[in-house]
Amino acid sequence: MPKAWIPDGFLAPREAEPVQDEEGFGIEASAVSMAIEVVSPGRRNQDRDHVRKRREYARAGIPVYVLIDDYDGQGAVTLFTGPRPDKADWEDIHRVPYGTEVTIPEGPAKGFVIGEAITGPKRK
Repeated sequence: MPKAWIPDGFLAPREAEPVQDEEGFGIEASAVSMAIEVVSPGRRNQDRDHVRKRREYARAGIPVYVLIDDYDGQGAVTLFTGPRPDKADWEDIHRVPYGTEVTIPEGPAKGFVIGEAITGPKRK
């Protein structure tokens, strides 16, 4: 069985087919239209969200990956779109500091704005 990744949040249709795993729950990555991660403290957690999950979500073809990171400088939101499963990477990577608005460009959350209401103001 392939490794299961559990994002902090995701969007998928309510009727997505459940998949049995060792935890007894899950859905196929192909049903996920957006994965969201909030980076936790610690080098291992940061590596997992910045490198391993970034690659695996691209490899799975998930259209949008949102990374909210308190530990990136003064805080940053990075929006990954255009997955390249063959390269385990992304076509477009857009990083903004906290306090700067970024808008989800596609999928069911299209037009949703991540800004100060979620991240707080730009830190100094």
